[in-house]
Amino acid sequence: MIRALTLLIGAMTLVGCVSQTVKSTSVPALDQPQQIVPENEVLDVGVAIFDPGIDDLQDDEQVYPEIRRAEATFIARELAEVLEGVGAWGAVRVVPDESQFTDLLVTGRVVHSDGERLALAVKVTDATGEIWVDKTYEGTTSRYAYDQRATSQQDPFLLVYRLIANDMLQQFNSSSSKQRVTIRQVAELRFARAFAADAFTDYLQEDDGQYRLKRLPAESDPMLERVRNLRLRNYVFVDTLQGHYDGFSEEMYTPYQEWRKLSYEEVIAQRELQQEANARLIAGAAAVVAGIAAQGSSSSYARTAGAVGIAGGGYLLKSGLEKRAESSIHSLAIEELGQSLQAEITPRVIELEDRTVRLSGSAEDQYAQWRELMADLYATEMGELQDAREADNTSSPASGLDSGQ
Repeated sequence: MIRALTLLIGAMTLVGCVSQTVKSTSVPALDQPQQIVPENEVLDVGVAIFDPGIDDLQDDEQVYPEIRRAEATFIARELAEVLEGVGAWGAVRVVPDESQFTDLLVTGRVVHSDGERLALAVKVTDATGEIWVDKTYEGTTSRYAYDQRATSQQDPFLLVYRLIANDMLQQFNSSSSKQRVTIRQVAELRFARAFAADAFTDYLQEDDGQYRLKRLPAESDPMLERVRNLRLRNYVFVDTLQGHYDGFSEEMYTPYQEWRKLSYEEVIAQRELQQEANARLIAGAAAVVAGIAAQGSSSSYARTAGAVGIAGGGYLLKSGLEKRAESSIHSLAIEELGQSLQAEITPRVIELEDRTVRLSGSAEDQYAQWRELMADLYATEMGELQDAREADNTSSPASGLDSGQ
């Protein structure tokens, strides 16, 4: 009986023992190269739009697809901005997809993102197919990261981006000058082979995703010159897309940070309510059991206490169920916040040299169309080159005949 009453009293006080743990991680310094990188060893970096990770979600995860897709673009731009500050890389560009022939390609997937915790699976591969980085990075922030009084405007998860950047630089420092030059050469030849496979196939050997340089074309090769011009035009188009990505991130920043802040608060509140709900359900069940046990006592005091315990336990059970219902309300609030963020994201129109492109669809589709245009452009130029060669061959004998007369 004493045990039953003790259980009853303990159950009634259990609901007050709910605590919150706020995790915080310091942001590391952004590493810099050990020495000035020679121009012929500078590597360009392409950061592909991240995979939103929607297909890998768990049943209990609440993710809003449109928000996650927007995050995938925002995260790629934030990472590119951090990499630009390293000082070891050439051009750092956000690219629409993974079908790029850049010196280094960064791809990634959003594993988790809720305003409190960000987890990214990141892979960095060079043009030869060598994997530099293949890790999952995770950062947890605190409510202070969203404090409006804070003077710093840094991203709450700057930690994650700097860890990625530092790992990439560490790998760069461990590579030799010859490796860096080879990476640049292979990247150029892979781009050339994509548009003129017959002309550039013999320069590279491919084996299970690994590319080895067999020989180099002559610097005076007219086909190589045209490929380089085509590559420069491709950079112009991709650089134009940077304006889109930059503008997108700038427009998204304020509402997204507000969404992150509110999402963080909702996640914490939901966790606290869930803990409190579970505590009340446990306490309620324990109180009912203790009350029932006390009803079998010969002591009127114990029976009275048991009746109180049953009533109190029933209230706690009811209260616990209500807390769970309140928890679901917070989940709906997160969804509403996500919908409000979607309203802030609108299509953009960018001006190219000879046309206007409306970026209302996917950038991947637009880039695929641009690649088709580049292929047509290259075929046209090569046709003109062939015509010029034939004209030269035709005029040479006639020229010789005239001189003979």
